[in-house]
Amino acid sequence: MTATTPLQLTEVALTLPSAAGPVEILKGVSLTVAAGERISVVGPSGSGKSSLISVAAGLERPTAGTVRLFGEDLGALNEDGRARLRRGRVSLVFQSFHLLPNMTAEENVAAPMEIARIDDASRLARDWLDRVGLGPRLHHYPHQLSGGEQQRVALARALAVRPQLLFADEPTGNLDAENAILVADMMFALVAEVKAALVLVTHDPALAARADRTVTMAGGRAV
Repeated sequence: MTATTPLQLTEVALTLPSAAGPVEILKGVSLTVAAGERISVVGPSGSGKSSLISVAAGLERPTAGTVRLFGEDLGALNEDGRARLRRGRVSLVFQSFHLLPNMTAEENVAAPMEIARIDDASRLARDWLDRVGLGPRLHHYPHQLSGGEQQRVALARALAVRPQLLFADEPTGNLDAENAILVADMMFALVAEVKAALVLVTHDPALAARADRTVTMAGGRAV
């Protein structure tokens, strides 16, 4: 693995407790994502797709195996260390948008840039909102925006820091067909522009087909 390889999973397993006893969520998953590569992850509900993202992004610790993010073994880092490694280099987009409700669109986009200590965060946030067609909505709060608009804010927020790796978990799952196509077009165009790698979880075969390759999850394994 080279230092420029954003992500490598080796024999990763994840077991979580439940009322009925331990449940194996991931079972020996190995996956490498190259710089700039776009990968889609498909499979039925409960196959481990979202858990794969949680483990790969260092949000969840695997039960076994190794996750390397930009060459760093996440298992050797504490929570603060994982957060520092992700800062400005890894972004996430979720199905349910996850915008901060008490912040305007502009403030939501500026926030991660401020955390990453990027100069002119407010100006850049305005530029990015212009690019996703939301220039007139800078000062609107999430509850004043449609679902499609909220996801475009989330996309601008994720890519404004120019990350090296974007995780997108069902980014069009809550959108109607028209908005799903619009958001997908923007996501692929902007990911290419910032030269980020993309790991995309989706139920949509047409969206999955736009990636460079597809990984199919079944029963906690990549098949």
